[in-house]
Amino acid sequence: MTNNLVKINVLFFGACREIVGANEIDFTLPENASITTVFTELKKTYPALEKLGGRLLFAINETYATKEQVLVAGDKLAIFPPVSGGGEDIENPDIYLLTHKLINSRELALQVIRSKDGAVVTFDGITRDNNKGKPVLFLEYEAYEPMAIKMMKEIAEDARSRWSIDKIALVHRLGRVDISQTSVAVVVTSAHRKPAFEACHFLIDRLKQVVPIWKREYFEDGAIWVDPELQ
Repeated sequence: MTNNLVKINVLFFGACREIVGANEIDFTLPENASITTVFTELKKTYPALEKLGGRLLFAINETYATKEQVLVAGDKLAIFPPVSGGGEDIENPDIYLLTHKLINSRELALQVIRSKDGAVVTFDGITRDNNKGKPVLFLEYEAYEPMAIKMMKEIAEDARSRWSIDKIALVHRLGRVDISQTSVAVVVTSAHRKPAFEACHFLIDRLKQVVPIWKREYFEDGAIWVDPELQ
């Protein structure tokens, strides 16, 4: 008696996408197979994935998953390297946004400030012209967009559970970002400055750790995907 087969969709990002040569593929596997089964089979066809090995991350239907997690028919399995380190409510919105447009953090702050706020803390992450002394021409960002927005909201909820803050804005660029342009902006408002400072620090650190966005640096002699463990 043969096992029943299920079909899933596998999505690739960053360096994984370049190795596979596709954004996504359909994949058929036995019932009750895990992510490990899929990855083992993929490495047979794309052996270069092995060099990324145990550092790769996985998500099923936009939620982080372990290699032991079992897949079912219709699942979307995303495979990606460690992240590089939208939507809005209707009234007095928090903002979670991915954009190809220039980010103006002052205008962003004005969208979330309310009359009860006594402090607004803004962080701009900007593109510098070098990495370890090597001239950088520009950066390029890509994201697993639905999951990125979802994770932005989750870390914002986490921050709100830790500090007495009011509104939050998290905005990240996609595509090409030139030198001195803002690649990511974090805005936090609150009645008092201390929780706003602390929450802003927490939010940018967590965004770099868990939100699936990848950075590629372009030099005169080529380009590399930024590996956060080597920074």
